[in-house]
Amino acid sequence: MSLTLGLTGMDPATETALKAAFDDGNARLGGAWRLVPEADADHVVVDMDSMYGPMSWLRLHAAGRHVIGLTSAPRTQTEFRLGRPFDGAQVAQLLADVARSVGVDLAAAPAATAATTVEDAPTTTSAAEGDSPAATVVVKTAVPVAAAAEVAEPDPVAELRDGPASTASPGVAATSVEEVEEVEEAVEIAAPVPDDFAAWLRPGALSGRVCFRSASGPTLFIDADNDSWHGPTPLNPLAGYFQGALEASDFAPVDAATWARETAGAGAQQPLARLRWLGGLLAGGGALLPGHDPAGRYALTKWPQTEREYPRHFRIATAMMKGPATVAEIAEASGIPGADVADFINANLATGYAEAVAEAPPVIEEPEKARSGGLLGRLRNR
Repeated sequence: MSLTLGLTGMDPATETALKAAFDDGNARLGGAWRLVPEADADHVVVDMDSMYGPMSWLRLHAAGRHVIGLTSAPRTQTEFRLGRPFDGAQVAQLLADVARSVGVDLAAAPAATAATTVEDAPTTTSAAEGDSPAATVVVKTAVPVAAAAEVAEPDPVAELRDGPASTASPGVAATSVEEVEEVEEAVEIAAPVPDDFAAWLRPGALSGRVCFRSASGPTLFIDADNDSWHGPTPLNPLAGYFQGALEASDFAPVDAATWARETAGAGAQQPLARLRWLGGLLAGGGALLPGHDPAGRYALTKWPQTEREYPRHFRIATAMMKGPATVAEIAEASGIPGADVADFINANLATGYAEAVAEAPPVIEEPEKARSGGLLGRLRNR
């Protein structure tokens, strides 16, 4: 059976990178796939994060085509998903899964390790974002010890509290206890004072790995440093979490062993932006949040990840992608009540997907300069 792949709805840089990853991944599968124009492809990759990607998906979906969504979101409306960032190994896994869905079993060849090894060098490991273990890629980078020492930044507060580090660089002046106390006081004053759940989700309010437990819903495991969380996929059960004030003690620190054990059954890793989006959606109660002009014009900076629990939002997003408009204009174009439009705008303002568009000042045309006056000027103008 012929296995063909096309690309559409993406910028030239993304297309170039994806073609390179396809060549690498396809080579691991013995060259079973062919990259062809979109019109000739059995499966088409669409960049769902681009402005025109969702429109391309609608067109292809209506035509009964098989679509693969390229997106940094943890899920997508398409049949298959390729996560960002991607590489040859992820593309190989994707191509093998798609081929298996049409009855072709492909086995990927093991990939060679690309990292340069340095003797006695520390190794850092990071995992690429994905929906399942099959889509997870582990990248190991060897770093020379000298380079690691240059990157590390000393913490004067920790050194005075816990004693000087054994790897302290010579020639660094000691910091007095008074200076450290002044630093701690300055940080405490500058830090935000969160109150509700939405405020605690803002960048910098939490740090490390914590869990939030509620008697009325599931436990959430939040990794503030990686801007992610583990919990249920539906958002509606979490709406009650955004009511009432919370204290720092409501977020319990979680050690590495407990984190690994508890998150295994807590749900897939998801970006914290989803929870911030929900907080913005619920905050206004059908009206734009304070500080945003109800008569102002608003636009989406890029296509947002619409939630299946809120099917009306797809129509609102489609109307907003046509250009800046007021809440009333968006409501009329989408056929959705203005209260829902305002909530949707609030949610996307909270995540940076929407912005207020200032009206351009009217252009005042300067009057044509009069020709030189006097008798000679009047004679010329005759």
